Amino acid sequence: MASLPLTPSSTAVPANLRRQPCSLLPLSSNLKPTAGGRFRRTRPNLSSQPNAAAVDKQESITATTNPKIDYGVVGVHHVGILCDNLETSLEFYQGMLGLEINEARPHDKLPYRGAWLWVGAEMIHLMELPNPDPLTGRPEHGGRDRHACLAIRDVSKLKEILDEAGHPYTLSRSGRPAIFTRDPDANALEFTQVD
Repeated sequence: MASLPLTPSSTAVPANLRRQPCSLLPLSSNLKPTAGGRFRRTRPNLSSQPNAAAVDKQESITATTNPKIDYGVVGVHHVGILCDNLETSLEFYQGMLGLEINEARPHDKLPYRGAWLWVGAEMIHLMELPNPDPLTGRPEHGGRDRHACLAIRDVSKLKEILDEAGHPYTLSRSGRPAIFTRDPDANALEFTQVD
């Protein structure tokens, strides 16, 4: 298998097909929800300059992206999570985690019960459907299982919330500020602290 060069060459890739570097800002910083569940792009705040490590990382990402495959990916819109009982799941996601329902998303147009929950500018779609995955025998640490990761501001505050509720969790094994837990249907969730 031939390897591609890490730096796109101006002679190898036509200028109109070269991938442009994307912003290092989080997606949610420049996408804002509108009525109807759509998003509008706002100008990102570029007042602070990225540090050298972030620039090096961005150059590495840009250099290893295939410039011929660009169909406009802008981020993750939602993550679908299966649940056995919608009310039980909402007690966890709304009651314990404090996520809010996106009332603009359709609830009656799908052949199953569900709810759309805001996570910043993105969403979790709870779907009351049979789960084909086993609920037992999963790794204790959610970081060793399929999981969705939510960026949060304060891991210690979430730890207090989970402790007060008696809800089990594990801390990141790498030492970074992150917590792994499971919802009532054994779906693994990671909460990682961001600045």
